[in-house]
Amino acid sequence: MKDTLLLLLETSTEVCSTVLTKGAKVIASRYCDLPKSHASKLAVQISEVLAEGGITVSDCDAVAVSEGPGSYTGLRVGVSTAKGLCFGSGKPLIAISTMKILAMAAAGKADKIVALIDARRMEAYCAVFDSDGTPLSKVESLIFDKESFKELLDEGSVIFIGNAADKLQEIISHPNAIFEQCSPLAENMIIPATEAFVKKEFKDVAYFEPFYLKDFVAGISKKQLL
Repeated sequence: MKDTLLLLLETSTEVCSTVLTKGAKVIASRYCDLPKSHASKLAVQISEVLAEGGITVSDCDAVAVSEGPGSYTGLRVGVSTAKGLCFGSGKPLIAISTMKILAMAAAGKADKIVALIDARRMEAYCAVFDSDGTPLSKVESLIFDKESFKELLDEGSVIFIGNAADKLQEIISHPNAIFEQCSPLAENMIIPATEAFVKKEFKDVAYFEPFYLKDFVAGISKKQLL
């Protein structure tokens, strides 16, 4: 079986990134963190990585995009662009959870992974994964307090990764806590996007919409975390 050729788009936060990959190898990549630049930069990034790879979208096996949660505008830009590319080329659409993308960036760094996406003030979208990036909870919205994730931290090392990690670091002090402030990147979509392609887990190009999570809760139960 030939290596899968994928175009990966990540636009769920303030960072906009695009990667062209063949199997596990990155052929070309672009990154931009200018505020509110997704609409103007994403198309340019796509054009540049395809040109660098010497191919067109029609040569790709699929287009993958981050599905959220995250920035409303960023997700809309990414998903609408991906759908347009798939519609025009006839290629399948793959959607990867923003939380999964973050978890893949932290795989192997701690006993548990908590992916965090900023949702303003002391609020964040969060999801828990095991060390290799397998989900252990559904995506929740959370208002941080000093007791957040205490039971999880008491059980072993936990890496909190995402663009809301610094918020949590301000109020949590625990020897098992590791914090990595970052944004999700397209390069961390390679493994889950390839797995989705092999399993033919494709989205309906006409009806697929980003995953928005707007309702906030003041805590998260141990049952949901474990």
